Amino acid sequence: MSEPNKGTDQKAGTAKRTTASRTRTAAGKATRQAERTARQSADGASKAKSAAAAGAEDAAQKTTGAAEAAARRLEAGRKAAAAATGQVTVAARTAWTALAHRKVLAMGVGAGATALTAASYAVGRRSGRAAQGFQGPLTRLTGGRI
Repeated sequence: MSEPNKGTDQKAGTAKRTTASRTRTAAGKATRQAERTARQSADGASKAKSAAAAGAEDAAQKTTGAAEAAARRLEAGRKAAAAATGQVTVAARTAWTALAHRKVLAMGVGAGATALTAASYAVGRRSGRAAQGFQGPLTRLTGGRI
């Protein structure tokens, strides 16, 4: 064979090497791009996972806070109801005592009215001697209106 045929083989071999080199370069670029995309996806997934965990923790804290506030309000309502029940009980007990001792209470009111009348009569007798004539105890008590 002649010399020019040898050169043809070389060019064909060079073309084969160039094509293989280009293929490897393109494959390397695609691999690097795929690795970069996978890393970004993993970073995004970990960020999403962290955000979801933080959101869940925040929601749990808010739920716990709301439950504690509801428990405090419930306890305050229970205390208010107990205090109101105690006040009603005291008022009922006082009313029952007054009802049960109505005779003694009536005698006390009568004695008080008698003492008031006697005191006004005695005061009126002393003041009546000095300034006015005879007046009854109710007249002196009411200032002369009755």
